[in-house]
Amino acid sequence: MTSRRSVDVAELVEQARAGGPASARAVARLISLVENSAPVLREVAAALAPHGGHAQVVGLTGSPGVGKSTTTSALVSALRADGKRVGVLAVDPSSPFSGGALLGDRVRMQDHATDDGVFIRSMASRGQLGGLSAAVPQALRVLDAAGCDVVLVETVGVGQAEVEIASMADTTVLVLAPGLGDGIQAAKAGIIEIADVFVVNKADRDGADQVARDLRYMQSLGGRHSEAGAWRPPIVKTSAAKGNSADSGIDKLAAAIEKHRDWMTRHDVLAQRRRERAATEIESIALGLVRRRLASVHGSAALGSLADRVVAGTTDPYTAADELVDSL
Repeated sequence: MTSRRSVDVAELVEQARAGGPASARAVARLISLVENSAPVLREVAAALAPHGGHAQVVGLTGSPGVGKSTTTSALVSALRADGKRVGVLAVDPSSPFSGGALLGDRVRMQDHATDDGVFIRSMASRGQLGGLSAAVPQALRVLDAAGCDVVLVETVGVGQAEVEIASMADTTVLVLAPGLGDGIQAAKAGIIEIADVFVVNKADRDGADQVARDLRYMQSLGGRHSEAGAWRPPIVKTSAAKGNSADSGIDKLAAAIEKHRDWMTRHDVLAQRRRERAATEIESIALGLVRRRLASVHGSAALGSLADRVVAGTTDPYTAADELVDSL
């Protein structure tokens, strides 16, 4: 475990903001401190706080095999062509042996490995549900403070209830592809509701037009996007395997993401989403503190005593819970 004396947090933050190879190393070390919950984590968060709030956070989610990593890589190329500095957090499944990320996403993004304007980090989910890693919020703050204009967060392949990315991103991109399940499954997942932009990838394959039609039909059924004045998610067809070529559709995707940002800014939705994101992060940290206090000697003793009283019938679980919270 990294000791407090061995880390000069202020210097690391300054290096991260300076640009160049030294910046990349500093960013990598700061994210490692965040992932490992180092003793200086609070110091890191305090040092980053004044430098945040600038990066556009774009989440890319979808089922395994739809081409999220390829789409992310092509989108990085489009953003770099526009002169933007880009960060990528690719959340991979954890290795059952080391607990680390399997690094599959980073393998697909080798084209950007030598670009100083791109920082790519694979993060292990470490069993976290929702397709993300628990360290993502603070890692986002690191990349934001380091001067990234856009941060792309690619989730683990999600299932029917894993929609956490919507609470982390300014814009959520849902990637679909023909031949990987029908639209009804997506509707059951509720994942249609979280999307700000739909991407039908592998659009050169049979069935892509049908996926787009299914999406348009489901949009017509109602939901939060059908409310008056609400954003109506565009449906963009892409062939991400073609890279950032003129016929890949990636430029249209980048334009749709920028259009959504402009709409959010005009309607004060962007500020609202960021407030909600901060509130969720604060709540998560507070709950973690409560759990640690419950795990302490005092907390365990108080919990055990209250459990005995509930079993004996001298109090009920709700009253016991109130007493436990008051004791903490």
